[in-house]
This record gives sequence, C-alpha cells and structure tokens, in this order.
Amino acid sequence: MIEVENITKHYGKHPALENISFRLNEGDILGFLGPNGAGKSTTMNIITGYISSDSGTVRINGHDILEEPSEAKKNIGYLPEIPPLYNDMTVEKYLEFMFKLKKVKKPMKEHIREICEMVKIDDVFQRIIKHLSKGYRQRVGIAQALLGYPPVLILDEPTVGLDPSQIIEIRRLIRELGKKHSVILSSHVLSEVQAVCDRIVVINAGKIVADGKTDSLTLSGSETRKIRLVAEGREQNIYSILKSVDRVTDVIKLGESEKGCYEFSVESTADVRRAVSKAVSRADGIIILMQPEGRSLEETFLNIISGKDE
Repeated sequence: MIEVENITKHYGKHPALENISFRLNEGDILGFLGPNGAGKSTTMNIITGYISSDSGTVRINGHDILEEPSEAKKNIGYLPEIPPLYNDMTVEKYLEFMFKLKKVKKPMKEHIREICEMVKIDDVFQRIIKHLSKGYRQRVGIAQALLGYPPVLILDEPTVGLDPSQIIEIRRLIRELGKKHSVILSSHVLSEVQAVCDRIVVINAGKIVADGKTDSLTLSGSETRKIRLVAEGREQNIYSILKSVDRVTDVIKLGESEKGCYEFSVESTADVRRAVSKAVSRADGIIILMQPEGRSLEETFLNIISGKDE
C-alpha cells in the first residue's frame, strides 16, 4: 500500500531524516512512534505530499507521490493533529465542501450520510462545528479523511485532548476502520498504540530503530525474562526450590491468589519454564498458571531509543 524507500530530508545542515525505509501492507494498523523531534511529522508530511524529500521515493498503491501526486493522494485519507475544520460551517456543509474539493466520484448525499453513520456523527449532522465537543470534532475530521473510501488512512495524534470515554470510542473506531483500510497511527500515547496497532515502527533522530509486530517488540529484546507463576502447595517450599533453579535470578512472592495457591514472579536470563515445572513438582506443588510476561511498550520504547535494545 505504502512503500517508503531511503527517504532523506535536511533542514539547512540539520538532518531530519536519514535514509528511512518501511512499508505499510494491506490490512496493517501501524503505530508510528518516536520522541519529539525524531522525524515523525516530517515523515508524515512527505508521505502525504505536503513537503518533498531531498532523496528517496514514496509510493502509494504504486503511484510516486512526486511524479503522480494526484493519483497518489486519491489513495490517502489524512487526519492531521489539528483537524482542518471550518468552524462556522455545519457538519453537513463542511463534508459537502470537502467532498467537492476531493472530487469524489460517488453520490454525494448518500456517501456522506453513510460515513456519518459509520463514525457516529449523524446526530450532529446539522450542527455548527464550533459548537461540537472535541470528541465530535475529531470524528468529523476522521469523516473527511474517509471521503471516497481511500485504502490508506493516516491519523496523526487522533485522541489528543480527548477525555477517557472519547479515547475509548476513537480507539474502537480505529480498530473497525482497520478492517477495511490500512492505517498509520502516529501517537505519543504508547498504551494507545499497544491497544490499537498490530505493528510498530519506531523512529529516533531521523532513523528507523525498530520495526515489528507489537507482541514481538514487547516480549523480546531484553536479557531478563519474567514468568508469572501460580502454584498450589506450600509457599515457602515452592519459593525455595524456585530460587535454586539454574538461570533464575530472582523470585518474588506475590501472595495467596486463592486458597492454597500462591503467586510468584520469576526472573531469569533464559527460558526456564521446563526447569520451573520440574522444580515445582519436586516441591510437591501443582502449577495452576505459568505465563510469560513481556515488558510494557513504554519500557521497550525507552530501551530502543536509548540504544539498549541493539
């Protein structure tokens, strides 16, 4: 859907992007992460054709964004961090204006109504935009991005400034949109990316430093492994024998989870699940639950940008 190949961009002598490459495949919901100044906005602006790169190429559905800008942009729906709304228009008039501006070739009234029902703004269809809540304005912004049903949606900080209930609603909407569109979601809210995205690209200092499935990034890349263990038996016996297992570096008692069953956090420098299973058996215990624990996305992100996960 989107192919970014060896993009470089300088502002004066400052390198904003250095030979970055990644792909957005059909059906992906891709989280684009990076600290402030990492190059996220520059990358988004190059993909959407707002600015040009110094070198490299961006193709949207096979169309080069510089050589075929009109054809390439037809495949993109874009929601900037500040939605491009005309606050004195009603929702209806604004979407009709954007429909004509984008030269969408569909029955206008029916198409706009269908999108409004999809993003749940049909109940404010006749209201003036400046009188809407922040959550509704974000939905109107998403509605304009959906006009013409482009195969790719690019959403920049779509939940910034929303209250918790609005955030949940927008996340749910993004997951639904991901069933029919490929999505790039740029966000500083790491828990949001973890909740919504199935793949993550991390950019730092103008370079791609990680690209992979959300689960693989949060479960790997660290020398320390953790297991959450619940076992039935005598707590002290199980604790003592767990401490003796080779490559186990720490065992923490987490208390009684149910009558006669005790929970432990086991840290190790290798996969010790089989050894732990045998050890608990030797202590006359019964394993109720043994679950690998990944790092949070926040831990992963900080380790990646600090260079610890190289």
